[in-house]
Amino acid sequence: MISQAVFKMVLPMACAWAEEQEAVILRDGVALTASQIADARHIGIAHPERVRLRVVEEIPLPLHPLLREAAEITGLISPRTAGLTLRYGIFIRSESWGERRLVVHELAHTAQYERLGGFQPFLEQYLYECIIPPGYPFGRLEQEAKRIERETCA
Repeated sequence: MISQAVFKMVLPMACAWAEEQEAVILRDGVALTASQIADARHIGIAHPERVRLRVVEEIPLPLHPLLREAAEITGLISPRTAGLTLRYGIFIRSESWGERRLVVHELAHTAQYERLGGFQPFLEQYLYECIIPPGYPFGRLEQEAKRIERETCA
């Protein structure tokens, strides 16, 4: 796991990286379909029209060595990561494109970003839940997204 000191050092870098990646997704991604907008509204997203999805072969890892290592240690980003939400920008790995359950799960994280107030408050809570035992994927925010996925796609 990651120490509290490293967490405090990495958090601003994580926020900056997330904002940069969101800008890329918003520029190059696609808008939600009508059925995805309906799911987003059902989940409680205030601004589903802002959400964009971007298909990628693999979720990109941060370039900064410390941030990259933290992402790998926590298991947040790996070659198997199917999706990653960065507020209104969502990366979807190509082999998972079109999977409603995954999109709903990631949209649940968008709703959390909105509820918590943006990058810094969301990432501080979410990443903290990933580094304290039992770690990812057992944190409250991740479990909430899994619950919303189950309930919405039942």
